[in-house]
Amino acid sequence: MGAIVPAAITVSLLRNAMEAEYENRGCTKFLIDGFPRSEGNITAWNSTMAKHHIEFVLNFVCPEEILIGRLLERGQTSGRNDDQIDVIRKRFHTFQKECKPIVEMYEKDNKVRTIASDQPIEDVYNEVATL
Repeated sequence: MGAIVPAAITVSLLRNAMEAEYENRGCTKFLIDGFPRSEGNITAWNSTMAKHHIEFVLNFVCPEEILIGRLLERGQTSGRNDDQIDVIRKRFHTFQKECKPIVEMYEKDNKVRTIASDQPIEDVYNEVATL
């Protein structure tokens, strides 16, 4: 329980879902949340999905204290037992450590679109929608 799915399986599942959406609805653009998060994810993507073009990567930034407040508030109604301050801080720092190099890699190719997500939801949505 709680094991990470191997990147090759994740990419294969993404490919299958994308191909099904293309066949069923003609979709040619996809937003993949939380991926890639590691070099292993990128390697698996490149070996499986090389013919697909990555237009850009969304990078939502928000101060840690605002994120903590949001997650603690969510924890009051979500039933999630991992919305506790020590777990939240650990997740935030792990995310920063593991994902920052990935974002920097895409920045070198001018493929990162950074959105300040400490603003109202409607403003974040509107900014993303213009991309």
